[in-house]
Amino acid sequence: MHFDAIGRVPGDPILGLMEAYAQDPNPRKFDLGVGVYKDAFGLTPIPQAVKLAEQRLVDRQNTKTYIGGHGEPAFGKVINELVLGADSALIAEQRAGVTQTPGGTGALRLSADFIAQCLPGRGVWLSNPTWPIHETIFATAGVKVNHYPYVGSDNRLDVEAMLAVLNEAPKGDVVLLHACCHNPTGFDLSHDDWRRVLDVVRDRDLVPLIDFAYQGFGDGLEQDAWSTRLFADALPEMLITSSCSKNFGLYRDRTGALIVCAKTAEKLVDVRSQLANIARNLWSTPPDHGAAVVATILGDPELKSLWADEVEAMRLRIAQLRSGLVEALEPHGLRERFAHIGVQRGMFSYTGLTPDQVKQLRDHHSVYMVGTGRANVAGIDATRLDLLANAIAEVCK
Repeated sequence: MHFDAIGRVPGDPILGLMEAYAQDPNPRKFDLGVGVYKDAFGLTPIPQAVKLAEQRLVDRQNTKTYIGGHGEPAFGKVINELVLGADSALIAEQRAGVTQTPGGTGALRLSADFIAQCLPGRGVWLSNPTWPIHETIFATAGVKVNHYPYVGSDNRLDVEAMLAVLNEAPKGDVVLLHACCHNPTGFDLSHDDWRRVLDVVRDRDLVPLIDFAYQGFGDGLEQDAWSTRLFADALPEMLITSSCSKNFGLYRDRTGALIVCAKTAEKLVDVRSQLANIARNLWSTPPDHGAAVVATILGDPELKSLWADEVEAMRLRIAQLRSGLVEALEPHGLRERFAHIGVQRGMFSYTGLTPDQVKQLRDHHSVYMVGTGRANVAGIDATRLDLLANAIAEVCK
């Protein structure tokens, strides 16, 4: 038959972890694998601001007809301002435009197809390591994938190695940078590091693509946008992918955006026409619900204030879990070895645990994390930090 030669693709390892965790009868198990925020009860909650906005939408919406190819204009306006700042000169000069996408992943795929079709022959440079889907998205679009070092063998940020490789990148190539809360390592560049990267990007005439998936989870909503705004103010052209999955809790509603910054308002119109054409062949028009929720929240001062407080509470909880785990490891003589967990940012941590140690944690202590040693810190139960620290100490003997 026609399908007889088709083989089976191996399952996503993180989804496999989810299944194994679900089947584990141990009541003291830890799920540190899947990349979603969890509260103190182990749930991924819907923010109160989102619930209130949804109720408003239910009360006032009178149609479910299609929205335009670039999405809901009100969403585009508020996301532009959230990412670039309400006082952005680019917005005032109409040099920054938003194309709404199905999540941050959709924004990345749209940018990949844009590079392949409108910037043919350009390669993309990804950090090593990076979110695994980055590589497959660009490779599937036909963009050559290259890598620059990010974390050294000592599990520390290696900025010098990163800059050395980017200094050799072909002019005109695209470099993908994580705005904050680097996935999967949690290691973020300092302000001085960002300035040095900007110098290389400018000298090599590279096109920056900033992946901004965790705004508000690092040092705060405004602070996390610092690097993106630095680049936007200094360079004539760039791409930014934004996700509302984590900071708005809209994971399954697929709400994201690709922001393009162009040299002139006229050139922005040209670029956005290409994006609309590409999007038409990918998803036609983006889903509206999540974007309408975001537009409602950010367009209302009271809802925006409530939402900002909720994001800040999530950020602080993650930071407290990081410092709490480091402190819990101190009686085992492991504080210095794992001190980096306390200075990393966002949900993820490159713990430094080996694949064998990760396997021991899973098999003997019901602690589930990715084989590379990447842990989702937000999955830690604060009331059981000592139990987790004991398990880590056992496998580190």
